[in-house]
Amino acid sequence: MWLLVASDNGGPGMERAAQILRQGGHALDAVEEGIRLVESTTEDHTVGLGGLPNLLGEVELDASIMDGHTLAAGAVGALRGYAHPISVARLVMERTAHVLLVGEGAGRFAAEMGFQRCELLTDDAHHRWRETLGQVLSPQEIDELGARKELLPVVQQLMTEKLRHGTVDFVVRDRHGDIACGVSTSGWPWKYPGRLGDSPIIGAGGYADNRYGAAACTLYGELAIRAGTARSVVLYMKMGMTVEEACREAMQDLKPLLQTSGGAMNIVAMDKDGHPFGITSRPEGERYLVATEETDGYELRDRAAFNDE
Repeated sequence: MWLLVASDNGGPGMERAAQILRQGGHALDAVEEGIRLVESTTEDHTVGLGGLPNLLGEVELDASIMDGHTLAAGAVGALRGYAHPISVARLVMERTAHVLLVGEGAGRFAAEMGFQRCELLTDDAHHRWRETLGQVLSPQEIDELGARKELLPVVQQLMTEKLRHGTVDFVVRDRHGDIACGVSTSGWPWKYPGRLGDSPIIGAGGYADNRYGAAACTLYGELAIRAGTARSVVLYMKMGMTVEEACREAMQDLKPLLQTSGGAMNIVAMDKDGHPFGITSRPEGERYLVATEETDGYELRDRAAFNDE
C-alpha cells in the first residue's frame, strides 16, 4: 500500500505525487515531482520561486532528499538562481560521492547538470522585503545595505519572522515498500546571508529508513538541527515506539529549546507500514496532508498538539 504525507503547503504537488504512486512509481520520483510543483508556486513565499529573500534581497534555497532503501541522500544549501533545489539535491545524491553542496559550489553543480538559471525574486517578494526592512531602515539605508559592515544588528531586529517562516515536506511510501522524504525551503525571511536551517541537513530536517519509517520537520530549523529531530523520530521507532509515540518523544527532546527560543516545531512522519502522524508545538490550527490508495484526492488532517500535555 502506498502512502503520501506532506506539510499543509504541499497541495500543489499532491495530485502529481499521488499519480506517480498510483501507477506503481517509486517514492523518490513522487517526492521530487511533488516538491517541484510547490517550488514553482509563486504564491508560496516559503519555497522556491517567489521565496522571500535574505537580508540583502537575495533568494537562497535549501533542499534535501533521502532514499530509505539505500540511505543515500543529497542536499543543497544557499543555492541562488535555480528554481528547483530538490532536483539539484537528487543529482547530488545520484551523481556525486557527496551529500551536501552549498553556495557557489551548489550553483556551479546545478549549471553543470544542465539546470537553467532564473530570477527567483518576484516583484511581490521584493516589495515585502523592502516593506519589512523599511520598519527599521530608511530607503537609503536599504539601498546601501550591501556595503554595510554590520548586518547582524538588523537581522536581530527582524527576529520575529522565525515564528512564521515555512518549508514543504513530502514523506512517501510506495507500493514496493520503499520510503523516501524530501524537504525544500527558501528559509528564514531576511536571514543573515548564507544561513542554513534544518532542511538541507540530513537527520535534522528529514530522514528516511525503510526498516523503520521517515520524518520531516518545518518551522524553527535551528532547533531541529540541535536536537537531530528527524533522525530521532526514526530512531525512536527503531526502539519499538509507534509513530505517534516517536513524534511525541522527539518533541519532548525539543521542549527545553522551544521554551527558551520562543520558536515552534512541526513534524510529519510515517512508520514502515505506512501509518502517518503529524504533530505541532503550537496550540492549535496546524494541519498536514495525507493521501492513500483508499482516498480520492487527499485529506487535510489536524496535527496533534504537543503543548496540550
